Amino acid sequence: MTSIERDNTDGSVVLYDGVCDLCSRAVRFIVRRDPAGRFRFAALQSDGGRRLLKAHNLSADEMESIILVSGDEITFRSDAAMAIARHLRGPSRLLAALRIVPRPIRDGCYRFIANRRYRWFGRKTACEVPAENIQDRFLS
Repeated sequence: MTSIERDNTDGSVVLYDGVCDLCSRAVRFIVRRDPAGRFRFAALQSDGGRRLLKAHNLSADEMESIILVSGDEITFRSDAAMAIARHLRGPSRLLAALRIVPRPIRDGCYRFIANRRYRWFGRKTACEVPAENIQDRFLS
């Protein structure tokens, strides 16, 4: 079994922009509300992220989107955010209720924020190194 197959069978993988401060904060938010470790993570810029993109015939041009890979199912943007929220602990799971808003409106709001995320939240020069206690949840 390849590392990509293993990574997909162990749970869902959240692909995110590793140099985006907002995205890194979102990952920390998910980690704190996912004590069972359902979600694993890979920065889109990392080797693991690039391998997973390639394995699913996805383009690196997806950098403006959070991507959730669950086996063969791939979700993007607001659908991915709500699918993640649905599995989190606490009131955060209520965010999944936004699914009643039509996707074009949700994704329009998502793109509006995504297009301004570096300006509003900042940008790192390199991907953040995860804390030692959660490193096993990040693909290398």
